[in-house]
Amino acid sequence: MDTNPLFGAINPQKNESFGADPDLDVTPVMVMAERVKNQISQVIVGQEPLQDLMLVALFTGGHVLLEGVPGIAKTLSAKLLAQSIRADFSRIQFTPDLMPADVVGTTVYNLKLSEFIFKPGPVFAHIVLIDEINRAPAKTQSALFEVMEERQVTVDGETHILEAPFFVVATQNPIEQEGTYKLPEAQLDRFLFKIILDYPSLEEEKTILRRFQSDFKGEIRQTVQSVIDPGELAAIQMLIERVYMRPELLDYIAELIHSTRMSGDLFLGASPRASLALMKASKALAAMDGRTYVTPDDIRELAFPVLNHRVILTPEREMEGLSTREVLDNLVKKVEVPR
Repeated sequence: MDTNPLFGAINPQKNESFGADPDLDVTPVMVMAERVKNQISQVIVGQEPLQDLMLVALFTGGHVLLEGVPGIAKTLSAKLLAQSIRADFSRIQFTPDLMPADVVGTTVYNLKLSEFIFKPGPVFAHIVLIDEINRAPAKTQSALFEVMEERQVTVDGETHILEAPFFVVATQNPIEQEGTYKLPEAQLDRFLFKIILDYPSLEEEKTILRRFQSDFKGEIRQTVQSVIDPGELAAIQMLIERVYMRPELLDYIAELIHSTRMSGDLFLGASPRASLALMKASKALAAMDGRTYVTPDDIRELAFPVLNHRVILTPEREMEGLSTREVLDNLVKKVEVPR
């Protein structure tokens, strides 16, 4: 057992920082996260958990699905995040008549060159906002499979690589069903998080009214400045990769994910992609909190946004009115936390 003059005896089995890189400094991660949140909070009132989760996804190269009723700043949050980063931004409005080529691009004949050339679609941007993703049919949604997972597009046998960073933020309305299509499980699995948004509190809504009472056109949005560039973002991702996670916590993640496959309440459990997502996200959350090591609380906090869109309740549990959150919360409580 080692002794630290500041903290006394350190038990390597119980101290989360044991084994962490002593030379690792995650201060840049904290600073960049605060800079972005300070810019967004000039416009957005509340929604701190949303901002944190979006930054975790951005810092780990993941994608985010936002679900909530209209008017609670889903699209605005994504646009402001893009505005705070010196990167290309593209917005795609999904509609029932949208074709795959409208998203990824197509080959066109160039009369001057007398040859076919590739014309990139709007998905060729650093940050892509897909509004109402569930309004496009499965054929168009499937066009996102390759690009979201492999950061490339293959058209007419030719592969086109996207520049880093590549971050997709998609929105969907859980209430309105007319003219919508259910997202395939394979596509849902490609989102790091599904973030379920709710109405603001009464005090937050009062603040919204005061903030915009003399700004009908929303000109305050123009005050949001770019505070991070792609190079800095790449450096942050490399720092997060070095955050320490002791072997017991890796086993803990595996046991959590495995429990979803063994649960009698779930028809579909989570895949190994979910294990990797939870590991990466936990490291990012720890770094944003100023720690060079992951704790069980990081994993437990992120379990629901990582898993809620990757599992399916059994028909019996749906008929009983059981929610996905209740099932996942129960599973998290049952899996023993490493000591």
